[in-house]
Amino acid sequence: MALPLKYNFKNVLIRWRATAATILGIALTVCVFVLVQSLAAGIEKSSAATGDPRNVLVVRKGPTAESSSLVTRAQLRTIQYFDEVARNERGEPVISADILVLVNLPRKETADGEANVLLRGVTARGMELRPQVKLVPGRDADGNEVESRWFTPGKREVVVSARLARRFANFAIGQTFKSGPARLTVVGWLDGGGSAYDSECWLDADETRSLFDRDMYSSFLIRPKDDAARASLISKLENDKRLQLRAESETDYYKKQTMTATPIKWLGGFLAITMSVGAVFAAMNTMYAAVGARTREVGTLRVLGFRRRTVMASFLIEGAFLAFLGGVLGVALALPMHGYTTATVSFETFSETVFAFTITPRLMAEGLAFAVAVGLLGTFLPALRASRLPVISALKSL
Repeated sequence: MALPLKYNFKNVLIRWRATAATILGIALTVCVFVLVQSLAAGIEKSSAATGDPRNVLVVRKGPTAESSSLVTRAQLRTIQYFDEVARNERGEPVISADILVLVNLPRKETADGEANVLLRGVTARGMELRPQVKLVPGRDADGNEVESRWFTPGKREVVVSARLARRFANFAIGQTFKSGPARLTVVGWLDGGGSAYDSECWLDADETRSLFDRDMYSSFLIRPKDDAARASLISKLENDKRLQLRAESETDYYKKQTMTATPIKWLGGFLAITMSVGAVFAAMNTMYAAVGARTREVGTLRVLGFRRRTVMASFLIEGAFLAFLGGVLGVALALPMHGYTTATVSFETFSETVFAFTITPRLMAEGLAFAVAVGLLGTFLPALRASRLPVISALKSL
């Protein structure tokens, strides 16, 4: 014979102070767990949203990141005439030779000093190959809205990420900042559509090589004619021992660039475990108090014919219910941070990486499951004690 659930609900309401303390403790634990894990989810989403599945990214064999790769101009001249490479309406090969450079720039209105920013030098086909990157209206130094435009090669102009413009000084349209031996003028803001390009500034590739005295590019981005040409091109580049290049789909490359999310996940797990210990003890304390206050009730239930396992199950259900309420509250506390933009240092490029808190339905479900697990752990021993209370002693208690 099972105990009716309304018995547990009424007991939860009667002891509302202890109930509220337990729910709040679990809610804070779940909130921290969800928020930290949403940081890692935001980084992974940014990488997964980057690139076009039709493109092939080419880097030198050996380096794990585009920023540490070096490819030559001779390799560019060779590859651009491969039959697999698509041509645009003007008959030009759709290939962009990019160069990545780190520059140290001051942050805006903070005492944090400076941070590394990634400059991407792109050739004329660079924008054509990345349709998700678009110009957006920017702001001048006075805060007025200004139209953006792409940089003009040779004039030391740069287009900066709109998200970076909110974090770094001198990124308003018309302002200049020192980059290497020269000063670059901001002529536009770009929006990468939530991708890794939201953490970059773009300028002309050959001008970048000249300014920073680089003889080589970092990577090639290529648009093959079709799927068959893409497979053929990747195979040709990978197997040509003279070139020593590694080729893969642009989207696959960026999906792998999620090293920064790993330590954040570990941190989230560590904090969750540490805080869950406190939450378990809070739940345990509440349930032990409930058992102590309901000793005669437990004895009465046993006399009425309810078995030990039924009493134990009833207390476990009560603890899980309290924890579930705490989990719901914790997720609700975390939800306002969804979409909030923040930044960290990328372990791949060691530059400022901008991303948004991303609270997914799966993450919310994990938070609720974590809360219920904490509740069950905290309730198990008190429930076991309640089920083992001697009937006569329980009925005689005051």
